[in-house]
Amino acid sequence: MTALELSSPVAVVGTGTMGQGIAQVALLAGHPVRLYDAVPGQAQKAAGAIAARLDRLVEKGRLTADDRAAAGERLAPVESLAGLAGCGLVIEAILEQLDVKQRLFEELEGIVAEDCLLATNTSSLSVTAIAGTLDKPGRFVGLHFFNPAPLLPLVEVVSGFATDAATATRAYETAKAWGKTPVRSADTPGFIVNRIARPFYAEALRLFEERAADPATIDAVLRECGGFKMGPFELTDLIGQDVNEAVTRSVWESFFQDPKFTPSLAQRRLVESRRLGRKSGQGWYAYGDDAAPAEPHTAEPAKAPESVALHGDLFPADALADMIRKAGIRVARGKGVPSYPGFIELPSGVHLALTDGTAADAASEPTIDFDLALDYRAATRIAIAPSSRVDERALKEAIGLFQALGKKVSVIGHTPGMIVARTVWMLVDFALDALGREVANAEDIDTAMRLGVNYPLGPIEWGRRLTAYRVAESLDLLNDAYPTGRYAPSQALRRQAVREEYS
Repeated sequence: MTALELSSPVAVVGTGTMGQGIAQVALLAGHPVRLYDAVPGQAQKAAGAIAARLDRLVEKGRLTADDRAAAGERLAPVESLAGLAGCGLVIEAILEQLDVKQRLFEELEGIVAEDCLLATNTSSLSVTAIAGTLDKPGRFVGLHFFNPAPLLPLVEVVSGFATDAATATRAYETAKAWGKTPVRSADTPGFIVNRIARPFYAEALRLFEERAADPATIDAVLRECGGFKMGPFELTDLIGQDVNEAVTRSVWESFFQDPKFTPSLAQRRLVESRRLGRKSGQGWYAYGDDAAPAEPHTAEPAKAPESVALHGDLFPADALADMIRKAGIRVARGKGVPSYPGFIELPSGVHLALTDGTAADAASEPTIDFDLALDYRAATRIAIAPSSRVDERALKEAIGLFQALGKKVSVIGHTPGMIVARTVWMLVDFALDALGREVANAEDIDTAMRLGVNYPLGPIEWGRRLTAYRVAESLDLLNDAYPTGRYAPSQALRRQAVREEYS
């Protein structure tokens, strides 16, 4: 099955920001494009807005004047759905209400030809449910573009329960021909990206609710240590707190209130107060010319210890040993049998250990946990969390040690799994769960998460690096600390852990 022919017109129903973006993509791919909106005159205004954006592309040298003129001739607003007869593909980008979408497609069935593909750009509703009232649901598919559609490459091609394989393939090949990177997804709440991404927001919100750290510090640690392009608080401010909370609540309710997807009361209060983020001028952060930037907690300079002792295996933080030596600090080998998890013994005798999900003060010795990093050499910030038995002297030793390695240090409250580690463990678990339930294959999951939400590493690949066995072990410890089921490892993660252990 090949992509839709360029001579075949593409219709976009709904001419808001997303509809205009999708129309622009199809137009520049070479298709005739027809625009329809239920609001009189709106399609004509949208055509004008698209034309203005094409003019700006010419000014920037990204589009030739001849191509701009040809595209303009292919763009046509229509005043009724009847004007969409003869289209080979109709993409809907209207209000996210099931009954409204169903009525639209029921009407379209009586207008377009039998071989016309019908597609929804929904991000939160069931593709199966939207197609449920159609006479021929086999030609119905989800084409979920990401905003802004002309710029972001990812398109989730979602097969509903009744979608024909040929329909999904034709939609996939069409998106690919348009210069997009399509991935295949089953019809599950949130599809790939919005299902798997939930922990990125949820764990940050829980850490804030527990007062382990403030939003600016959590964001900074996830960026500067975890390698994420944006922290969850600044990202939800950009998305809109109401939009992000609505998606979270929709996924949670679609999964019959599974505790793994539980929304945040703190975010609900933010939405209720109409602090919606950038668009309202206030969210987790204040916006405007006179708004002072929020600063993360950063420890004052401290003296580095002259020597430390390394006990056991620091995996996946093994690079620290060499970094400490190169910083001019002596590293002695601890006595005893090497083990995992290992730790760095500070001169005070306090253990400095990579967080493993253990509850606060559960360790037999005074311990300072440090967080997981995407790359310890490249990281510019590290978070540490002292247990209650750690004194000021030991804390300064730990701060000074990491500062000697060129890191800013954020001291946070002692919480199981800290910031980056618990976020990544949950992302790995959600990704493997989606893989095990055949929502998508491993390559498409990692592609979707890298391109859809700009993660530094796909969660399947991150799980391989950390090993499923250790991720499952850490989540078991988190589940002991929070016995609600939220952190219980998925069966898919447990199966992968067993395969790794015996391979």
